[in-house]
Amino acid sequence: MLMIEEPVTKSTMQTPIPVTPPQPQPQPLLQSAPNKHPAPIIRSEAFCLYYGKKAGVKDISMDMFPRSVTAIIGPSGCGKSTFLRSINRMNDLVPDTRAEGVLAVDGVNVYDRRVNLVNLRQQVGMVFQKPNPFPKSIYDNVAYGARLLGVRGGTLDERVENSLQHAALWDEVKDTLGKSALALSGGQQQRLCIARSLATKPAVLLMDEPCSALDPIATGRIEELIIELKSAYTIVIVTHNMQQAARVSDRTAFFCMGDLIECGLTKTIFTTPAKKQTEDYITGRFG
Repeated sequence: MLMIEEPVTKSTMQTPIPVTPPQPQPQPLLQSAPNKHPAPIIRSEAFCLYYGKKAGVKDISMDMFPRSVTAIIGPSGCGKSTFLRSINRMNDLVPDTRAEGVLAVDGVNVYDRRVNLVNLRQQVGMVFQKPNPFPKSIYDNVAYGARLLGVRGGTLDERVENSLQHAALWDEVKDTLGKSALALSGGQQQRLCIARSLATKPAVLLMDEPCSALDPIATGRIEELIIELKSAYTIVIVTHNMQQAARVSDRTAFFCMGDLIECGLTKTIFTTPAKKQTEDYITGRFG
């Protein structure tokens, strides 16, 4: 069950304080729920994020559900990545940012000042646009986050192997775990980064255009992996590739100029969108 709890390590910024969700939840959000009305694991309510005086996203209200894939589409500069990075507060690294409204994970507003960021980012993993392996061995890349959490010995070996298996990379690297991760192909490096995120056992996995730097074969493998991973994880993916969104996602959100225009089932968004602006973008009239 995804909760923002006391971290396993002390924060260098503040003493972690357990956060009580603003409203009691009748059951854990990751527990199996009826298909028609699953409880959202991520919820935004009138959420805004500002870079100085400029709004990156405005009044975003939407839900994302457990064990599913939500795709965020839209033209360049529309706020897709800004919203994605807000979920685990990666935007805090940008000077002079501020948030308004609510952006909650498992019922806890991640912008509550008492939330510990180390714990949050452990539970909400991130895969970036370009593969970013550390200049370490394959093993040490995957083990990095788990070691920070205190995992050692045989348990660490098992965690590394399981993460590489879930990232569909184990069979390709099991005999060369001591090899530099930088020697892997681009597609392998991206799957390694996914394995590194999985090693901290997150509940949510954020993907910011994870295939944009990959060839079609590597892209196909990542898409297959996304579909496999959704049985255990909640995945939110930003993509410029509308065909990719249609292939891998259960729900799609269309952003434009910082606004959420429409959000719903992917099949509905791509066949019978409610908003003309969505239809115009899907059919290539703009963007």
